[in-house]
Amino acid sequence: MKRAYIKIAGIINLFGALLHTIGGQIELVNPLLDSNISIQQKGELTGAWHIVTILLFLTSYIILQIGFKKAAIQRKELLKPIAILYILSGIPFIITSFWYRVYALQWVLLIPIGVLLLCGLQKQSN
Repeated sequence: MKRAYIKIAGIINLFGALLHTIGGQIELVNPLLDSNISIQQKGELTGAWHIVTILLFLTSYIILQIGFKKAAIQRKELLKPIAILYILSGIPFIITSFWYRVYALQWVLLIPIGVLLLCGLQKQSN
């Protein structure tokens, strides 16, 4: 296991979680709440947004704990599903960018985190 990759992935993930929480609230959630869509839609979309926030911080915690604490290495099996989830989560943002001709750049953070985690899970070469 290459812990440097895992540490870097965790730091980028935590940065993304903070960016999502602060920047996303200002740029996406607040305008959504000010829009004319129904209160039901506002509630469900805001709830989904905050589920993502929770997942970002939870995965940051897991990744950073495994990367920095030697005792947590036995839990490294959690990293592969997180890596795959992040890579797959980046794909809709790439498709959306092309489909709507906008720059949904969330994939720029998501996919590299997944790739770094997979690289970090590779065995050390001696």
